[in-house]
Amino acid sequence: GVAPETALAAATSRPAEAMGLADRGRLAPGQRADIIWWGDDFSVQRVWTAGSATPTRAMPRGTEAARAELADLDERPALEIVRVFLAQEAAAQSALNAVAPALAALADAVAARLRAGGRLFYAGAGTSGRLGLLDAVECGPTFGLPPGVIIALLAGGTEAFIQAAEGAEDDTQAGAAALRAHNFTAADALVGIAASGATPFTLAAVRHARGLGALTGAIVNNPGSPLAEAAEIAVQIASGPEVIAGSTRLSAGTTQKIALNILSSTVMLRQGKVFGPYMVDMRATNEKLRRRALRMTMDITGANETAARIALAQCHDHVKTAALMLLRGLTAAVATQKLESAEFSLRRALNAEE
Repeated sequence: GVAPETALAAATSRPAEAMGLADRGRLAPGQRADIIWWGDDFSVQRVWTAGSATPTRAMPRGTEAARAELADLDERPALEIVRVFLAQEAAAQSALNAVAPALAALADAVAARLRAGGRLFYAGAGTSGRLGLLDAVECGPTFGLPPGVIIALLAGGTEAFIQAAEGAEDDTQAGAAALRAHNFTAADALVGIAASGATPFTLAAVRHARGLGALTGAIVNNPGSPLAEAAEIAVQIASGPEVIAGSTRLSAGTTQKIALNILSSTVMLRQGKVFGPYMVDMRATNEKLRRRALRMTMDITGANETAARIALAQCHDHVKTAALMLLRGLTAAVATQKLESAEFSLRRALNAEE
């Protein structure tokens, strides 16, 4: 491979020197200051001419840009179309590797807020808002999370999950109003989700939250966007232009869903709601989940099926409690007390008993 600084010089200062252009090719006093910022997908993110930024409206953002090589997409065979979509999905998902540090930082920061009694809010419009609502809903049964810990704010209200309300994203007052309706405070955290990084509803909500001193994060698909700049911690996924220009329900939406999955799951791991690979706070509310609870209890403890069933029956099918009972020979009541003392972490409760 070629070192980044070598590649940069090969594209800038060295050609300028070869052509005798002494006033360009470098960032230094006295130079022309003509700069192009390229995204990870080689789309133009921003341009400066003589030191002045070209208005971003003059060029479509990465997710809005049309791919010229797809001008005949509608004429191609179905199999080729499918492969084009799959290639873009794979390329977009690979961009998530670059944002892993930011995603980890956001997860740790959110977990700290939740440990201190705060809540996690998502704000978004359209696909982004629906993905936030989906993540919030799914965390309840998966991690035994009570209502009101993760709250999704969707432009147009929850009705917009079923019936699109595209105009709602332009309402800059609604985002802050939704936060106020939930008594949002500096103790809470808000993650704004927007492929464009410029959705008025979401941007206004993040700015309002940050003004209160709350933790603010952003998940965007256009680096350098207003939402990324407004948030304290920005996860900027350079997913690139969509196969269908501007249809961010496609690969941008896929990467947002993955980022949200990872964010909430990592936060729940930090909250002690996962033990190894096991969702030990899961609500066993149907037969499938009761079988899963039994299997998890047996896997964690090495107990036989009969012993695992008896323990689960004594603690309302709560895997975390049943595991501690079996591993330490405790009653359900004592195991519950031990978990409370260990801040409901099975790992800490087990270590405290050694």
